Amino acid sequence: MKKFIIAIIAALPVLTYAAGGNNEHVTKANIDLADQASLQRGAVAFMENCSGCHSTQYQRYERVATDLGFSNEEISALIYSDAKVGDLMVNAIPEADAAKWFGAAPPDLTMVARVRGSDWVYSYLKTFYADPERPFGVNNLVFPSVGMPHVLESYQGVPTLVKEDDGTTTIVATGGTMNAEEYDQLVLDITNFLTYSADPVKLERERMGVWVLGFLVIFFILSYLLKREYWRDVH
Repeated sequence: MKKFIIAIIAALPVLTYAAGGNNEHVTKANIDLADQASLQRGAVAFMENCSGCHSTQYQRYERVATDLGFSNEEISALIYSDAKVGDLMVNAIPEADAAKWFGAAPPDLTMVARVRGSDWVYSYLKTFYADPERPFGVNNLVFPSVGMPHVLESYQGVPTLVKEDDGTTTIVATGGTMNAEEYDQLVLDITNFLTYSADPVKLERERMGVWVLGFLVIFFILSYLLKREYWRDVH
């Protein structure tokens, strides 16, 4: 048991790094799962830009439509394959082809926000920069030697890495269809959607938790009063 505990403690730095915990380029994402408009925009942006390669195969289109307030017609318009509304959200690229094109099959993103954290996802999407030495012409500050193209480049513009005199780095983008604030909102919306996807019942669970805690408080008070009543004659 002692060796097991020591092994877990020793692995904590590695696990923290894997989640982006000690990456200096990871910044806070102001996630709001109650913002349905943001979740809807994020779902649309994900389907239009990410779902061609990445699956969220533990989600169903129908569940997303119900949770986020899409009609069947609206969610059907976001399905770029022959899948039905009740199907799982699986991408259309055969795994063998994806591995050949990208070197490895693009990962499923259903749980990415839960495994790596919302801050990591948000920062990852914001820190692509042009790197002609990479196969797709881009690299990433949060995930160095990234093996995917910058699919949001048309919105952000060509991102250039600029090193300041104090040693810090910033990314300056030019030529995109969005300004910096609009692109930041786009990335936040996608991150919001992936955070929802990783735990669709989070808000419901939290609301239920308030009622459970309230019940336990009331039950404790009644139990205490009952105990006093039973033991009053004894004392």
